[in-house]
Amino acid sequence: MHGNLLGPEPARLPDRPEQQAAIEGGENPTDVARRWPDFSEAWAALAESALAAGEDVAAYAYARTGYHRGLDQLRRAGWKGHGPVPWSHRPNQGFLRALAALAAAAGSIGDAEEHARCTQFLADSDPEAPAAIAARTA
Repeated sequence: MHGNLLGPEPARLPDRPEQQAAIEGGENPTDVARRWPDFSEAWAALAESALAAGEDVAAYAYARTGYHRGLDQLRRAGWKGHGPVPWSHRPNQGFLRALAALAAAAGSIGDAEEHARCTQFLADSDPEAPAAIAARTA
């Protein structure tokens, strides 16, 4: 449940058990993205790896792909461009991770406006998401 009873219902992406199992089972995210190019979590994993390797331009491209594929799915799920996208709903995590990686990569390449927009969008989607994402990489 979210705090604003008059606001939109939280967006919940559909479960993708086969894709999630591939990622959680350690399958190479590149292979997962090839098999399911609309799976944001694969793109998020690629972006996070590229960021860790100092490949900020590649990370930006991977993250933007995951972000846009996630937006497409959110809209198909009834999301109207605003409202909560809860981290606690496992299928949303790939989109939120891609959004966080996009913010980080934008900051790395000096795109301050995109960095600020994505950082705010992540916090607006779920105020707990930034800390949950940071805890994954700590």
